[in-house]
Amino acid sequence: MPQQDPAERRVVVTGPPRRSLPRGRYPHSSGYYRPRAEIDEQTTLGHTYVRSLMRTQLRAALAVFAVLVLLVGPLPLLFAAMPDARRLEWAVLGFGLYAPLVLLARWYVRRAERNERDLVRLVEDR
Repeated sequence: MPQQDPAERRVVVTGPPRRSLPRGRYPHSSGYYRPRAEIDEQTTLGHTYVRSLMRTQLRAALAVFAVLVLLVGPLPLLFAAMPDARRLEWAVLGFGLYAPLVLLARWYVRRAERNERDLVRLVEDR
Protein backbone atom coordinates (compact mmCIF):
# COMPACT_ATOMS: atom_id res chain seq x y z
CA MET A 1 0.00 0.00 0.00
CA PRO A 2 1.54 3.29 -1.06
CA GLN A 3 2.04 5.94 1.59
CA GLN A 4 0.29 9.25 1.17
CA ASP A 5 2.11 12.49 1.35
CA PRO A 6 1.18 14.38 4.59
CA ALA A 7 0.24 17.40 2.50
CA GLU A 8 -2.32 15.33 0.58
CA ARG A 9 -4.08 13.91 3.65
CA ARG A 10 -7.05 15.92 4.83
CA VAL A 11 -9.13 15.62 7.94
CA VAL A 12 -12.77 16.60 7.74
CA VAL A 13 -14.55 17.42 10.98
CA THR A 14 -18.33 17.40 10.89
CA GLY A 15 -20.98 17.91 13.49
CA PRO A 16 -21.76 20.62 15.99
CA PRO A 17 -18.96 21.91 18.18
CA ARG A 18 -18.80 20.13 21.53
CA ARG A 19 -18.17 23.24 23.57
CA SER A 20 -19.18 26.74 22.75
CA LEU A 21 -16.95 29.66 23.56
CA PRO A 22 -17.88 31.97 26.41
CA ARG A 23 -19.78 35.04 25.33
CA GLY A 24 -17.91 37.81 27.06
CA ARG A 25 -14.24 38.59 26.57
CA TYR A 26 -11.99 39.55 29.41
CA PRO A 27 -8.32 40.48 29.28
CA HIS A 28 -6.76 37.35 30.77
CA SER A 29 -4.13 35.03 29.41
CA SER A 30 -6.81 32.85 27.81
CA GLY A 31 -8.70 35.89 26.53
CA TYR A 32 -12.05 34.84 27.98
CA TYR A 33 -14.02 35.92 31.03
CA ARG A 34 -13.90 33.25 33.74
CA PRO A 35 -15.46 34.08 37.11
CA ARG A 36 -13.85 31.07 38.81
CA ALA A 37 -10.42 32.38 37.85
CA GLU A 38 -11.42 35.77 39.23
CA ILE A 39 -12.13 34.18 42.61
CA ASP A 40 -8.99 32.02 42.57
CA GLU A 41 -6.76 34.94 41.61
CA GLN A 42 -8.41 37.16 44.24
CA THR A 43 -9.09 40.01 41.85
CA THR A 44 -11.48 42.84 42.65
CA LEU A 45 -14.30 41.08 40.80
CA GLY A 46 -13.57 37.79 42.58
CA HIS A 47 -13.57 39.64 45.88
CA THR A 48 -16.97 41.08 44.94
CA TYR A 49 -18.34 37.58 44.25
CA VAL A 50 -17.13 36.27 47.61
CA ARG A 51 -18.32 39.38 49.46
CA SER A 52 -21.75 38.95 47.85
CA LEU A 53 -21.93 35.34 49.05
CA MET A 54 -20.85 36.37 52.55
CA ARG A 55 -23.47 39.13 52.60
CA THR A 56 -26.28 36.75 51.65
CA GLN A 57 -25.08 34.22 54.24
CA LEU A 58 -24.98 36.96 56.87
CA ARG A 59 -28.48 38.07 55.92
CA ALA A 60 -29.78 34.52 56.42
CA ALA A 61 -27.96 34.23 59.76
CA LEU A 62 -29.38 37.55 60.97
CA ALA A 63 -32.87 36.43 59.98
CA VAL A 64 -32.44 33.24 62.02
CA PHE A 65 -31.05 35.24 64.94
CA ALA A 66 -34.01 37.65 64.83
CA VAL A 67 -36.52 34.80 64.88
CA LEU A 68 -34.58 33.17 67.70
CA VAL A 69 -34.61 36.39 69.75
CA LEU A 70 -38.35 36.80 69.17
CA LEU A 71 -38.96 33.17 70.09
CA VAL A 72 -36.72 32.83 73.16
CA GLY A 73 -36.38 36.46 74.30
CA PRO A 74 -39.83 36.85 75.91
CA LEU A 75 -39.59 33.58 77.82
CA PRO A 76 -37.85 35.03 80.93
CA LEU A 77 -40.59 37.66 81.15
CA LEU A 78 -43.23 34.95 80.82
CA PHE A 79 -41.57 32.82 83.48
CA ALA A 80 -41.20 35.83 85.81
CA ALA A 81 -44.92 36.53 85.46
CA MET A 82 -45.71 32.97 86.64
CA PRO A 83 -43.34 32.26 89.57
CA ASP A 84 -45.04 29.02 90.65
CA ALA A 85 -44.85 27.29 87.27
CA ARG A 86 -41.50 25.47 87.45
CA ARG A 87 -42.81 22.44 85.55
CA LEU A 88 -44.18 24.67 82.81
CA GLU A 89 -40.76 26.28 82.42
CA TRP A 90 -39.07 22.94 81.91
CA ALA A 91 -41.78 21.75 79.56
CA VAL A 92 -41.53 24.88 77.44
CA LEU A 93 -37.71 24.88 77.42
CA GLY A 94 -37.33 21.13 76.99
CA PHE A 95 -40.10 20.28 74.58
CA GLY A 96 -41.77 23.43 73.31
CA LEU A 97 -38.63 25.00 71.86
CA TYR A 98 -37.10 21.88 70.39
CA ALA A 99 -39.23 21.62 67.25
CA PRO A 100 -39.03 25.35 66.33
CA LEU A 101 -35.25 25.35 66.85
CA VAL A 102 -34.81 22.27 64.65
CA LEU A 103 -37.01 23.80 61.94
CA LEU A 104 -35.12 27.07 62.15
CA ALA A 105 -31.77 25.30 61.88
CA ARG A 106 -33.01 23.24 58.96
CA TRP A 107 -34.22 26.38 57.14
CA TYR A 108 -30.87 28.08 57.71
CA VAL A 109 -28.85 25.15 56.37
CA ARG A 110 -31.04 24.89 53.26
CA ARG A 111 -30.80 28.63 52.68
CA ALA A 112 -27.01 28.62 53.08
CA GLU A 113 -26.65 25.70 50.68
CA ARG A 114 -28.93 27.41 48.17
CA ASN A 115 -26.82 30.58 48.37
CA GLU A 116 -23.68 28.56 47.71
CA ARG A 117 -25.31 26.70 44.81
CA ASP A 118 -26.36 30.02 43.29
CA LEU A 119 -22.77 31.28 43.45
CA VAL A 120 -21.43 28.06 41.96
CA ARG A 121 -24.00 28.25 39.17
CA LEU A 122 -22.92 31.83 38.52
CA VAL A 123 -19.21 31.07 38.25
CA GLU A 124 -19.39 27.68 36.53
CA ASP A 125 -17.71 27.52 33.14
CA ARG A 126 -20.41 26.87 30.59
